[in-house]
Amino acid sequence: MSNIEEFPAAARRLTEFEALTAAAPSVLDAIPGAVYLCDQDGWLVRCNSEAAELWGQTPPVGDKRPRFCGSHALFLPDGTPLAHDVCPMATAVFAGTSTRNAEVVMERADGSRFTALVNIRALKDHEGKIQGAINCFQDISGHKALEETIQQKNADLEDFFENSAIGLHIVGGDGIIQRANKAELALLGYTASEYVGRHIAEFHVDAPIIGDILHKLSCGDKLDLYPARLRAKDGSIKQVQITSNSRFEDGKFIGTRCFTTDVTNLREAETARRESDERLAATYDAATIGIAEADKEGRLLRVNDTLCRMLGRSREELLNMTFFDYTQEEDRQEDGALYARQTAGEIDNYVLRKRAMRPDGTTVYLDVYSSSVLDAEGSFRYGVRVLQDVTAAKQMEDRIRESEQHLRDLLEALPAAVYTTDATGRITFFNNAAVEMSGRTPQIGDMWCVTWRLYNTDGTLLPHDQCPMAVALKENRPVRGAEAIAERPDGRRIPFIPYPTPLHDADGKLIGAINMLVDITERKQAENRQRLLIDELNHRVKNTLATVQSLAAQTARHAESLEDFSLRFEARLLALSRAHDLLTRRNWEGASLDELTREVLRALTGNAGRQVEINGPFVDLDPRTALNVTMVLNELATNAIKYGALSSEAGTLALTWRLEEGSDLKPRLILEWRERGGPPVAPPMRRGTGSRLMERAIERDLGGHFDLAFEPSGVVCRMSFSAAPALHE
Repeated sequence: MSNIEEFPAAARRLTEFEALTAAAPSVLDAIPGAVYLCDQDGWLVRCNSEAAELWGQTPPVGDKRPRFCGSHALFLPDGTPLAHDVCPMATAVFAGTSTRNAEVVMERADGSRFTALVNIRALKDHEGKIQGAINCFQDISGHKALEETIQQKNADLEDFFENSAIGLHIVGGDGIIQRANKAELALLGYTASEYVGRHIAEFHVDAPIIGDILHKLSCGDKLDLYPARLRAKDGSIKQVQITSNSRFEDGKFIGTRCFTTDVTNLREAETARRESDERLAATYDAATIGIAEADKEGRLLRVNDTLCRMLGRSREELLNMTFFDYTQEEDRQEDGALYARQTAGEIDNYVLRKRAMRPDGTTVYLDVYSSSVLDAEGSFRYGVRVLQDVTAAKQMEDRIRESEQHLRDLLEALPAAVYTTDATGRITFFNNAAVEMSGRTPQIGDMWCVTWRLYNTDGTLLPHDQCPMAVALKENRPVRGAEAIAERPDGRRIPFIPYPTPLHDADGKLIGAINMLVDITERKQAENRQRLLIDELNHRVKNTLATVQSLAAQTARHAESLEDFSLRFEARLLALSRAHDLLTRRNWEGASLDELTREVLRALTGNAGRQVEINGPFVDLDPRTALNVTMVLNELATNAIKYGALSSEAGTLALTWRLEEGSDLKPRLILEWRERGGPPVAPPMRRGTGSRLMERAIERDLGGHFDLAFEPSGVVCRMSFSAAPALHE
């Protein structure tokens, strides 16, 4: 047996993954760039210091080590979140797919981000089995920012070219159009395919012009607002100005960039202005009104023929004058003050009427319209004065004014309310009688009528736009035979008859209307009184006969003898007569309670009147109530004179009354008759005719309450009844 010692087997060759994981940390740190390794399960096993610095953290070891990447979070370049387990490193570990120069956004724990350019390769053993993967990445955030800046500038340049407000095109050294923007194409109406690729000379109207343009540019000259004419697709000619410079390379002309400014409208405007100036000059001389130009001091710089004729002076004479020289002295101050304000820039223009003197001594009235022409700085340059001869119109106005004043004086003198309106119904004039009748001062411009409120004769509301004046205007005809009632603001109502009449001009056109309102209050009152008196007479005759019959029957029933009947019946007839006299004096419109009591007691008491005290508020009684109260007072006074307080000088009589609110919310009169100081009083053994008469008058006729008490100190009578006021027209 050979004793030759066996040589040991050759050492096993390490795989890439094993070599990298076994290498010292300094080896990985020596690699220019960030590097990290993951095992076959994606667990991060090694990284260099640059990777940790970019991640903003040193990955932990042990069970807390990260998988696939040491960054806090991953994102795609568009900002979409990228989960670690589907990132390029995970794809390399699980599928062996390499990644070259891919961009991934890595986020640090503090939220900051950077763009990384990653290069990932799977690491395999000698049999081709994946042991892990390596990722070499770089922070390219600065490059990305620069790239975006360049892209933005290119986009801005492209936007400037395409969307410039003026036409822009690029022409090669051979004269072929290489590019044109939207404004250029829109100016001429061509599409890009119709314009680009063709020779620029095809679009110029004037061949010498484009020849000169190309020659100047090929020689390196710059063009600034060079005038030219281009032919549009629709056949129209565009007036343009071209601004351009040349582009050379190695001394050779290779092209030009041209700005095309459309001045067609400007040229047309200049032509129109020139024609306008010519027309203005012709109009100036042919105008039928005076026109003048004046400097700051008012010296005339230019006048037309009409002004010369108007003032009776030659052109040469006027051009040696100021407009103050021919102005009447009384009007110079106003014109001068206004013109001074105009030249100082305080006002732009003014209008006035003034008087001018002709050489023959006659006066002409002028309406002056003065305005300013300013220079570029806004300062006064010269004044333009338009003058119109209104002498005839002024004389006519004076005559019309005198006529109108005469008419106003005439209308003011009328005792009836008169007012006028325009064709739309707006009030233009009213006299004082209209103010008095309506109880207010109408306003010029009020519609249809001067009255405050209107009613029909049946009491229904009459809208102003349906009143007789409105009908007359709307139907263009006079209205007659109508009646209405006007209500004043104080509540008083006035019946009236209107006489609205349309007014027309010389051509028969409706221009307004005039209306006269005749107050018929007194006539209506007289008619009402007459009707009331007739009705009341019939009623009173019947009532009087019934009252006399009742008095006669009651007096006769209780009279002790014919003589007694005659005395009592006569006294009661006299009381009834006094009440009738009082009512007759007031036209049977009722009577004041105070007046009635004094009338009755004065007639009965004579000298004993000083023993009577009458006190109470004003109460107006209707005729029916006044008659019944008179009968009661007559009975009480007769008894007081014969048997009561007024039968001796020591006795007194107090007659008082007051008003209270009744249950039906109507005022109720409480009247008290109280006697004192007379002979002792004892109740009568039986009720007499007077007591029955008084009780009947108050309780049955007036629906009130009557109480008669015979107290030892004197008779006391209390009565109450509704105090409905008398009606007056």
